[in-house]
Amino acid sequence: MSPGRSIDRVTIKDVAREAGVSVTTVSHALNNPEGSRVSEETRAHVRTVATALGYRANPSARALRTRRTDTIALVGRDLATTEHLGRMVRGAQEAVRSRGGLLIVADTSDDEEGVISTLIDHQVDGVILGALYHQELTVPTALASLPTVVVNAYTHDARYSWVVPDEFMGGRAGAEVLLACGHRRVAMINNHDDIPAAHRREEGFVARCRDSGLEPLVLACPPTGRAAHDAAARLLDAQPAERPTGVFCFSDTMGMGVYAAAAELGLRIPQDLSVVGFDDMVLINESLSPPLTSIALPHAEMAAWAVERLYELLDAPTTPAQNLRIVGRVVERESVARQGG
Repeated sequence: MSPGRSIDRVTIKDVAREAGVSVTTVSHALNNPEGSRVSEETRAHVRTVATALGYRANPSARALRTRRTDTIALVGRDLATTEHLGRMVRGAQEAVRSRGGLLIVADTSDDEEGVISTLIDHQVDGVILGALYHQELTVPTALASLPTVVVNAYTHDARYSWVVPDEFMGGRAGAEVLLACGHRRVAMINNHDDIPAAHRREEGFVARCRDSGLEPLVLACPPTGRAAHDAAARLLDAQPAERPTGVFCFSDTMGMGVYAAAAELGLRIPQDLSVVGFDDMVLINESLSPPLTSIALPHAEMAAWAVERLYELLDAPTTPAQNLRIVGRVVERESVARQGG
């Protein structure tokens, strides 16, 4: 490479000359087209030279050759409004970037059709269709012409792959945290909304408790800290021998309400009451005293899975649709104590 040459002007011819091979060999080594006969040794040599020279492929030329723009869109309403949905964006971005592509995040707001039309005009390769919370989605007909995978939602349209949190196993995990610490009087404060997360988390929690011979108390209320406070106040205002020693909350926001009710009743967390939340909202959990143990929603993992399925679809359009439920991990902090410890 001659002195003073700007690295953004390095061409495929420069790489070929430096590597001592043809331009065609460089192209095959870097792009690995079907039927390429370039040896692994030559491929590694060419890539080393390309990296040393600072060569970067021309996206426009590549798009003309492959008919792909290496651009993926993450589409949905209010996708970056909360901490855990920000994880979805990051998970998708990292997965796309690992493929050398670019992620566009497009909030549909009140103009879903217009946003999708713009993405089609810009020739994105495919779409990850995301949801604010776990729900059923109908894939817009405007996306029929684009490879699409659904994340944090499911669809009954068998043409589309989708991935959601495993809410049932999340509920079981919440119960397991309390049962493993010896709690025998346990309760759940659930969201009263008719949504998959509320139904399945409760089912998982109750099933795990019953496996241990327990019948937990379940209260349902609006999914706010205030409503959870009022429900917890009723639940905890009982004689020590009757009130629960462990409470599982539908969300970390509702867990805040439980903390407030416990404080008003003079109950210490975790000495008198153990609390487990759901969502792993770090801004909430680490601001509480003590920090709240929570079940994490696997947004980054779901987004990465969706991106991989989308690239499979781009490479092989007849790939069958797949469906997956991903179990979130337990993030242990200091709000749970061994019963009697």
